[in-house]
Amino acid sequence: MKKAYVFPGQGSQFPGMAKDLYESNATAKEMLEKANEILGFRITDIMFNGTPEELKATKVTQPAVFLHSTVLAKCYDGFRPDMVAGHSLGEFSALAAAGAMDFEDALKLVSIRAMAMQKACEIKPSTMAAIIALPTETVENLCKECTSGTVVPANYNCDGQIVISGEVEAVNEACEKMKAAGAKRALVLQVGGAFHSPLMEPAREELAKAIETTTFKTPVCPVYQNVTALPSTDPDTIKKNLLAQLTSPVKWTQTVKNMIADGAGYFMEIGPGNVLQGLVKKIAGTEVTIEGITTL
Repeated sequence: MKKAYVFPGQGSQFPGMAKDLYESNATAKEMLEKANEILGFRITDIMFNGTPEELKATKVTQPAVFLHSTVLAKCYDGFRPDMVAGHSLGEFSALAAAGAMDFEDALKLVSIRAMAMQKACEIKPSTMAAIIALPTETVENLCKECTSGTVVPANYNCDGQIVISGEVEAVNEACEKMKAAGAKRALVLQVGGAFHSPLMEPAREELAKAIETTTFKTPVCPVYQNVTALPSTDPDTIKKNLLAQLTSPVKWTQTVKNMIADGAGYFMEIGPGNVLQGLVKKIAGTEVTIEGITTL
């Protein structure tokens, strides 16, 4: 039975995150202090003692989730993956944990990504919405039928749960169409922009410069990437897919199914929250064992 480790994305942060790690493990403390130095502000103060509102700030959220996951993986004695994957931002954690990038380089990229995404969000009013209990093909077709702007599927989270992303008017139009087609829910999310859509193109261009100058190495195991849902070990392929991720959908359902098809019988979520455990359970049912850790 192969072991698959998965890493959460934005939205899994919580006040007090990684504080136990910092206080109980010397390596974790060293890595987190190094992160404060790299970022130019004490992100640990916000992670440990900040309010939920402070944790939602763009320059904090993405690095905070990345740090919690990656530091935990680096300090966890049992981390011996046969394969890894991360949801959206979590892909950076997966790549760093599997050795495809140095910790410092990955943190710098995450910080650049967060700021570039924030800038892209400010160019045009945009948002995302969760569509519950509607067939995938129906969601895809209804997005194409919208005439008030760009709206596309952004996250294939599990069967019956797809997040769409685009311009505010187009997302609202799509939600009405989804409800009329029988969706159980079509809920606009409290997010700052249209992640994983063509509206993130300005951010992709900015991130491209940073990715091109970053050294990528062969990971210790295959990394199943969001864009293709397929395993990658080639550094050039990893770079290309990581860059495409900003403007492409997260194929999480397909990723988990492919990992299971390739022998994964045990999944562990590493980092804050338990969202991915729930999604894997919905995708795999009782077919696999699913656990999670948030501290050592």
